[in-house]
Amino acid sequence: MITYTYSKARQNFSSVLNKVKEEGEVLIKRKDGELFKIELYKCEKSPLDVKSIDLSPTVEEILEIIRETRER
Repeated sequence: MITYTYSKARQNFSSVLNKVKEEGEVLIKRKDGELFKIELYKCEKSPLDVKSIDLSPTVEEILEIIRETRER
């Protein structure tokens, strides 16, 4: 696991994120000795993955919709 100083990570944040993508995680160390871990977050599910709705209308429903639109 790679450890960056705070100032080095701040100056090269894009590179740090690329390293996180490669390695899985990176540590950032402050002057006071505190350590922070940045790790890759993988969504298990896409935000665009939504439940579908069964929209199989019957012939009667389709004809009714057509009649309604023609009356307008």
